[in-house]
Amino acid sequence: MAKNLLEQLKAMTVVVADTGDIEAIEKFMPRDATTNPSLITAAAQMPQYQGIVDDTLKGARATLGAGADVAHVVDLAFDRLAVSFGLKILEIIPGRVSTEVDARLSFDTDATITKGRDLIAQYEAAGVSKDRVLIKIAATWEGIQAAAVLEKEGIHCNLTLLFGLHQAIACAENGITLISPFVGRILDWYKKDTGRDSYAPAEDPGVVSVTEIYNYYKKFGYKTEVMGASFRNVGEITELAGSDLLTIAPSLLAELQATEGELPRKLDANKAATMTIEKLSIDKATFDSMHAANRMATDKLAEGIDGFAKALVSLEELLAARLASLEA
Repeated sequence: MAKNLLEQLKAMTVVVADTGDIEAIEKFMPRDATTNPSLITAAAQMPQYQGIVDDTLKGARATLGAGADVAHVVDLAFDRLAVSFGLKILEIIPGRVSTEVDARLSFDTDATITKGRDLIAQYEAAGVSKDRVLIKIAATWEGIQAAAVLEKEGIHCNLTLLFGLHQAIACAENGITLISPFVGRILDWYKKDTGRDSYAPAEDPGVVSVTEIYNYYKKFGYKTEVMGASFRNVGEITELAGSDLLTIAPSLLAELQATEGELPRKLDANKAATMTIEKLSIDKATFDSMHAANRMATDKLAEGIDGFAKALVSLEELLAARLASLEA
C-alpha cells in the first residue's frame, strides 16, 4: 500500500504542528508543536477552548484577589495564557512546545531574558521539564543575545521571524537550539516586489533561503536545528524534505496526508558537508550591515514583529471583555 506524503515526510523530518488548535494536534499527532501570538489569539476565540481562557482568567483573579483592578488581572492572565495552551498541548505530543516571548520586547535584551525565565518558571511550576519547552524569540540582534544567555542557563530557544543568512549564522554562533526561517513570508515579499504570480517550488525564494541555511549549518557542523516555517503550499514543504524539522499548519498537514506519491529527500547533511561554502563570522556591525542590505529581511522582520504585537493587543482586549463577562 502506497504511503501518503505526510508519512514519508515523517520518516526523514520531524513534523511539527504550527497551531494553537488542540484538536488539530490530536488529529495529526506531530512530535512537537509551535504557537505564536496570532495562533494563540485565534485559538482563544474558538468556543471549544473557552474553558482554557476562563480558567486562566479565574486563576489570575484568585492570585491577585477580589480587590485587584481588571487591568492587573488581565495582565496576569495574558502572561499565563500561552503557557496554559502549551500545557494542554504537552498532554498530547511526546516532544516540545514553543511558547513565544512578547513581541513588543524584541529589541530589549534584558526584558526578553526576564520573560523567558518567567515562562520556563511557569512550566516548571506546573511540573513540566524545561527540556520540553522552547522559548520563542524574534531573531533581532537583541533577541539573539538574549537567547544566548538563556541557552547558557539550560533554557532552549527557538528564534523566529528569521529571513536571512545573517540571522541564521548569528543564531548558530550563539549556540541557539533551533531556528524557524519563514518560507512563505519570503515568497510573499518576492511576489509583491517582482509582480510575479508564482514560482516553481525549487525556485521559490523561501525554499532557496532555507536550503542555503541548512547547507551552511551542515557544512560547518553547527548543532542548531533548522525548522522551516510559514508555508504557503505543499510544494514548498516537499522541496525541503530532509530538513531537521518543518512546522506545518493543519490545512497543509491534511493535504500532505491526503496525497500519495514518491517523496524524495531534498536536503541531505552528507551532501552539504562536501559543498564549497564560504564561512562567515557575524558580529553586530556585520549583522546590521547585512540586514540593512537585505530589503526583504528588513521589511519582513519589522512587519512580523508589528503583526505579532497587534495580535497581542487584540488578545489583551479579548481577555478584558471575557473577564467583564465572567464577573458581570
